[in-house]
Amino acid sequence: MTYALNRICLLEYIQVVPTDVFAVVADPTRRRILHELIDRERSVGELVGSLGLSQPAVSKHLKVLRDNGFVASRTAAQQRIYRLDQPPFAELEAWLGPFRQKWNRHLDALEQHLENVDHLERSDE
Repeated sequence: MTYALNRICLLEYIQVVPTDVFAVVADPTRRRILHELIDRERSVGELVGSLGLSQPAVSKHLKVLRDNGFVASRTAAQQRIYRLDQPPFAELEAWLGPFRQKWNRHLDALEQHLENVDHLERSDE
């Protein structure tokens, strides 16, 4: 019975974030593009310049990111301007949430332990 429940929970986590979302962010070039878009919108030309890649390569990766909802674009004159879009990041955050909670509990316990040790060392002085 325990195995069946573990398997059900595992399947639930796997279904929360589709595998293709992980495939999208697995590519290092796409991750670099996402990092470039953290602070502000950028045109394709700006991304080409900052990444040192060809325009067709950047456009190919932007298409994958756009098709999977990671970025959105708007047209300004002759340029396409890209920005981050929230939905896939929210899915990733939801999937990572239980892991973050687990590690936060461990880090909180470590912090408490270090404070206790520090307090004991001060009282011994």
